[in-house]
Amino acid sequence: MNKKLVLFGVGLCVCAGAAIYGQQNDSLAVRQLDEVVVTDSRFELQRENSGKTVIKIGALELSRSQGKTVAEIINAKSGIEISGSRGRQGEVLGVFTRGGRGRQVLVLIDGVRVTDPSSFSQEYDLRLLSTADIESIEIIKGAASTLYGANAATAVINISTKKASAKPISGQFQTSLGTNQVSDDQNFNALGDFSNSVNVNGSLGKFSYVAGFSNQFANGISSLNTTTNEEDIYSRTNMNLRLGYRFSKAFQVSVYGNQTKLSSDFDESFGLLDAPYQFLTEQKRVGLASDINYTAGALHLNAALSSYDSESISAFPNTFSGSNFVLDVYNKYTFNERLYTIVGLNYIEDKADFEASEQFALVDPYFNAVYVSDVGFNLNTGLRLNNHSEYGSNLVYNLNPSYRFKTANGYFKLLGSYATSYITPSLTQLFGAFGPNPDLEPEENRTVEGGMEYAVGTKFRISGLYFNRKETNAVIFDNSAFQYFNSEGEIDAQGAEVELNWAIDEAISLSANYTFTERKGDNAIRIPKHKINGLLGYQICEPTYISLGYQYTGQRMDTDFATFSDVELEAFSLLDLYISHQLIEERLKVFLNASNLLNEDYVEVIGFNTRGRNIRLGLNLSF
Repeated sequence: MNKKLVLFGVGLCVCAGAAIYGQQNDSLAVRQLDEVVVTDSRFELQRENSGKTVIKIGALELSRSQGKTVAEIINAKSGIEISGSRGRQGEVLGVFTRGGRGRQVLVLIDGVRVTDPSSFSQEYDLRLLSTADIESIEIIKGAASTLYGANAATAVINISTKKASAKPISGQFQTSLGTNQVSDDQNFNALGDFSNSVNVNGSLGKFSYVAGFSNQFANGISSLNTTTNEEDIYSRTNMNLRLGYRFSKAFQVSVYGNQTKLSSDFDESFGLLDAPYQFLTEQKRVGLASDINYTAGALHLNAALSSYDSESISAFPNTFSGSNFVLDVYNKYTFNERLYTIVGLNYIEDKADFEASEQFALVDPYFNAVYVSDVGFNLNTGLRLNNHSEYGSNLVYNLNPSYRFKTANGYFKLLGSYATSYITPSLTQLFGAFGPNPDLEPEENRTVEGGMEYAVGTKFRISGLYFNRKETNAVIFDNSAFQYFNSEGEIDAQGAEVELNWAIDEAISLSANYTFTERKGDNAIRIPKHKINGLLGYQICEPTYISLGYQYTGQRMDTDFATFSDVELEAFSLLDLYISHQLIEERLKVFLNASNLLNEDYVEVIGFNTRGRNIRLGLNLSF
């Protein structure tokens, strides 16, 4: 069965590529591929000049994903598995990319690193984000530590929030409500899950502003699948404000602040019993961003101070408090529109309160350069010197060459990459309340990639990539000893990713991806070996759009904490439906989002509930 899935995933994209190659016509030659990507270099470069297969989720795709969480949207992309994203709203999420763990994925918001130093693995909690606040998402997979520092070992998820419009005042209001039910209890309570958001923004001369508020409330599903299945409540509120001032064409400054409060009921996972437990967390963040532009470059400064206060009300009650300060100063300079360089200094200070207050700091100078030649050869390379207050200095580097062949209507690109990364243990793993080990050593990663990308104008793109990653000194939690340790052996992760984007005609579009992942050296918990995503969209008429989404998640292992043994979970398939209709052009849109249309009953995490068929209705008002 596994071989058939591999052949299906590869064959799907190869056959589609052959079909479109044989049907090239003048309409495809009219427009050339002009999409730009930023995250892999921090420069706005045409995609064809990038040495990575960057995933870009733009405003149009986000507008066609209304009613979905950030985790659900990202989970549909190649190489990524977000465990918990299909369960009850508010479940803890695990982000697995390239056969790695969540702490190996770096999340950026408007280019600034975000992480909770008081959490167990130092990873950022995607539950804190509201989709309504986001303008776009870029994802690069593979090691990117030279440009972004610690934790960027398997992927960087760069989230850009909504910006101010050029009008004096504009805004958007969105509201939706829907069911929140499991597959064997289809009660269709229309108030099981509802959310609202409002965003007001504009520009008044040199001054700009963005203000937003959003909230979500969900009830109706128990966290655990038990005989009583009591309802566990989830709620989240977000507030944000950004103010900017452009002193001149060359100099601008913005300051911002946001606050998120989250409350989520949960149950007793040891013994799988219903319990009146609750997790409460509050995140506060203030920051400053400044740009000084000059003839061939720009000087950028990003600084942010974040605080996290959490409480677990359970059989083992505890409070968690942490904060971090991030300062990133870098200069971008372009030589003859061929050589793009960055020289920067990154400072990070993480603090967390346990029995005593603990902290560490990182000071990282870094350099990165991108060379784009006339003949098609491109090179992205860089160095970073990690200077950790506890672990000393460590050098990481990357070498990412690519070669682009121009075609009549697009390009064919070959790419490769060799990169290293370095992750120090988190404060919780070193000093926390559950199994700390102050003798932990840093984890080191090495990643090799090789692949291709072929594009025809803006109509068609296909890419394929092989990756191989090695981890040494991986930090693991030993359930029997109830303590963190460094793994003795080496962990090997390898796999392949295939992506297809095809505008079949003016009305029909198809996107699909297949991921094969194999992890050796441990039990590869919750990492599917095979995963397929597909989305078929149809613009029925100018105001009406419909799409059908498909997701296949293959077999994977999970730990049964009742017996502390590993169990193989069965594969499952999900089908989603989305319909939107523009009632008033550019003003009022209504949408329907139906998830798990066939009401599939499946297990994502042992003992935890998953959502069955659910329907959400909503409207979006722009002004």
